[in-house]
Formats: sequence, structure tokens, C-alpha cells
Amino acid sequence: MITISPIERILRGIAITLVILFFMFPIFWIFLMSFQTNETILRVPPSIVFEPTMSNYSALITGKLETNAGLLEFEFMRNLWNSFFLSVSSVAVGLLLGVPAAYAFARLKFRGSEDIAFTLLSFRFAPPLLVLLPLTIYFQQIGLANTYVGLIWVYQLIVLPLILWIVRGYFEDIPADVEHAYRIAGHSWAATFRKIALPLAGPGIAAAGLLAFIFAWNNFIFALVLASADKQPVTVGALAFVTASGIQYGQIAAAIVLSITPTLLLALYAQRYLVEGLSLGAVKG
Repeated sequence: MITISPIERILRGIAITLVILFFMFPIFWIFLMSFQTNETILRVPPSIVFEPTMSNYSALITGKLETNAGLLEFEFMRNLWNSFFLSVSSVAVGLLLGVPAAYAFARLKFRGSEDIAFTLLSFRFAPPLLVLLPLTIYFQQIGLANTYVGLIWVYQLIVLPLILWIVRGYFEDIPADVEHAYRIAGHSWAATFRKIALPLAGPGIAAAGLLAFIFAWNNFIFALVLASADKQPVTVGALAFVTASGIQYGQIAAAIVLSITPTLLLALYAQRYLVEGLSLGAVKG
């Protein structure tokens, strides 16, 4: 048994504290900026002592901001709703298509199965700019440009490969004998998949869905090019605060806080499923 000296414990605690502070300080500073005016934010030297204001958040909610160049109008709350709708819809479609496909790749070995699975995974390797131009032309021709359906379709390039490859590993870790015994009792493939495979792989499916939601929520480039302002998510909507009269740092900080809150709350709520799902199959008996 390895014993750790008190000095080593102290040094480890200091190292962990420094790492946490290093990664959490930018988030903490953005949170403070969301309660400051531009004048306070740009003050030199900066200070954590200031008079807080809720004007940044009220501007986001009302969609109106007074600037030096006049009244600036935007639809941040609509952008926030767009992010929620696009992410939830994309993950729902991704789970509907990806989970059965993952089960098929895990249980049905056929010629070219690995090549097909790797091809789907390669969509995650390709940079979005590589497919944006042909997608834009293609969507304009078939009428899917600037539509929710088109964006949800494009988001499958993000969520579907992720769900497919994560869930496939969980299905492969489930002993096939359990499903064979259920099928010998006279049940079909569909019943076996629904009543045996899905419940056993539930934590993995939840983890994959959560990660896919976060990736879809954070997407920027697809919505920037393929959608107009009324259908763009919050990641693109924050660009409205970069104006000719200056950059509205306070509103950008408040927008960041509001945009990361849903994914943060979701991750905290589903952390049990996330940890259990990501650790599933790590130790095989």
C-alpha cells in the first residue's frame, strides 16, 4: 500500500487548486463582466470592486440597447429559443437514427460494416468549412436554406457520428448471451432490442445524448452561413453586440452567461448518467 506524506498531500492540494483557478477564472471574470457597464469593464487597471448593474440582462430580455450610435435592436431571447429547439430536435433525430444503427453495427457483422461506420465517423474529422459551400448551394436548390429542417439535417453531421460510435461501444459490452436467451424464448429482434438492449445501454445512451446536445448547442459556423437572424442560435446571435459604434462587452458577457446556463444545468442534473455511461465497459469481467 502506497502511503502519502503530509507534505505531498499539501503540494497536491495546492496543485489542484491552481489548476481549478486557472480554468475557472475566465468564467468567473465573464460572470463579473455581465454585471458591469462598458466603462467599468474597460477601466485600467481592472478591479473586482464595482457597482453591479442588471442593465445588461434587461437589455437581452427586452431586445433593446441604447448605444452611442442610437437604439440597437436584437432578438437574443429568440436566438436562445432557437438554440434550444435546434439542439433538442437534432439530438432527438440523432438518437432515433443513431441508436438502432449502433445496435446493428454492434450485433450484425456484414461486409463493409466497419468501412461504413468509419465513413460516418469521418464526418466528425472534416472541418465544417469543407462542406459549407456545397451544402449552401444544395440547400438553395431544394428549398432547405434558412429553414429549421435544413439546420437540423446539417446538425446530424455533428450529433449522429458521436451518438453512433459512443452507443455502439455500449452495445458491444452487453453480453450477447442475454439477448440470445431472450430470443430463444420466442421473442423477435425488435422486442429484444426494445426490452433488453435499450435498458441495459440506457446510461450510455443518456451520456451520448448529453454530449451530442452540448456539441449541437455550441455549434457556430453552420448556423452562421445557412440561416438568417430569425433562425440563428445564441452562439451566432451574440455577434449583434459587435457594432460599428463599438463592442458591447457587458452584453456579450451576459449573453455568454445565459447561453452556458442551460447546458451547465443539464450537465449537473444528468451527471450521474454521464459518469455511469462514460465508465460503462471500462472494466470487463
